[in-house]
Amino acid sequence: MQAWLCENPIGVEALTWQDLPTPQPGKGEVLIRIEAASLNFPDLLIVQNKYQIKPALPFVPGAEYAGVVEAVGEGVQHLPVGTAVACLSGTGGFGTHTLAPAHLCMPLPAGFPAVDAAAFIMTYATSYHALVDRAALEAGETVLILGAAGGVGTAAIQIAKAVGATVIAAASSAEKCAACVSLGADATINYSEHTPSGGLRDQLKLLTNGKGPDVVYDPVGADLAEPVFRSIAWRGRYLVVGFAGGPVPNMPMNLPLLKGASLVGVFWGEFAKREPKANAAMMQTLAAWYGQGKIKPLIHETLPMRELKHAFATMASRGVTGKLVLVN
Repeated sequence: MQAWLCENPIGVEALTWQDLPTPQPGKGEVLIRIEAASLNFPDLLIVQNKYQIKPALPFVPGAEYAGVVEAVGEGVQHLPVGTAVACLSGTGGFGTHTLAPAHLCMPLPAGFPAVDAAAFIMTYATSYHALVDRAALEAGETVLILGAAGGVGTAAIQIAKAVGATVIAAASSAEKCAACVSLGADATINYSEHTPSGGLRDQLKLLTNGKGPDVVYDPVGADLAEPVFRSIAWRGRYLVVGFAGGPVPNMPMNLPLLKGASLVGVFWGEFAKREPKANAAMMQTLAAWYGQGKIKPLIHETLPMRELKHAFATMASRGVTGKLVLVN
């Protein structure tokens, strides 16, 4: 097998493409021949030693991937050889083969291509858990999605529309805003025209008839958080999804009090570990929605697996709309 190996987590430049022994699955594991793997923001952080999970060195990065089971370990009965699967195991995806815990593999129904499957679990599970489980978003409510043109943002647009909500999508360019509209967003806010200090709150007031959004989906953080929270509706729910914008914001705690609003943490990975039955039911719902055409990953570009460093550079430049996927 071949894979990108991280021996020193100082950044993308230290990754090397190497020939490695093809491993054999142990108890509860499967060997997957990888067909496609997607990039997620934690993939960048983990090779920079900035992620909360720090794998033992050396390791192969790549949290999310799809492929075909080539061998099974002891005790694995539900994933026979030849089964198409998607998996989110945290590492191992940026190569030609990997071992994965069988319980983390999602068997794919017919008609679910590997490129879509590789870009599915993290973004849709995170967004569904956030909007439906944590925020209890209801039909007729208004949700503001920050970073709406990114992986989790594009998934959040589709899930919110499937629930019946009105969606305001915020993104950094006219092109990204147009992509959000194509996914179903009802209105957009272009950060380049409405900055946190220059009209963002006025635009939110205009788009919500002075009420403010009922739910805010925020994977960005940084300087957007406070002005947006100041614009939230009474009894609003502010979903803390991540901090792709850089610094973790410091929120004045009088703001939730004044708005009767909630700051709601979203940690889908921990939810999946602590509540596996609820997570499995959620994934079944999402797979059914995919089959019904309600949701579909927005693929920015597919690149050969050997072009991982170029893909990372594209993602780091904020030039991606949807998901980047590497293919073997």
